[in-house]
Amino acid sequence: MNNLQRLQLETKGISLEQDELTIYLQENELKPFDEYNPQSATNKKRIYQSALSVLESIANNPALMKSVKLDDMTVSDFHENLMNRIDQLERKIRKLKTDEQVANNSNVFILFNN
Repeated sequence: MNNLQRLQLETKGISLEQDELTIYLQENELKPFDEYNPQSATNKKRIYQSALSVLESIANNPALMKSVKLDDMTVSDFHENLMNRIDQLERKIRKLKTDEQVANNSNVFILFNN
């Protein structure tokens, strides 16, 4: 699986052109056709950052924020659910470590220095 396929997996149900997804990946320092490495913390973090970029660009589209009524249901929670997902992804990204942080794996920090 390459990085582009992994991003498509993460943004399932969102139909964007391959060129657009490629730009999101490149903005997050990933090459779309390189092999996705699930053991790499940095790679995983960058995929999530790319998915977050996709969701944020969708949130900037005002045409999607209108209320739509289907039969007797109102579909007006789209924006609220989208913003909740963006918040979840932001929290997840903040918690993820990069490969360098995993390699250092130190939970000790110096509070005072003489």
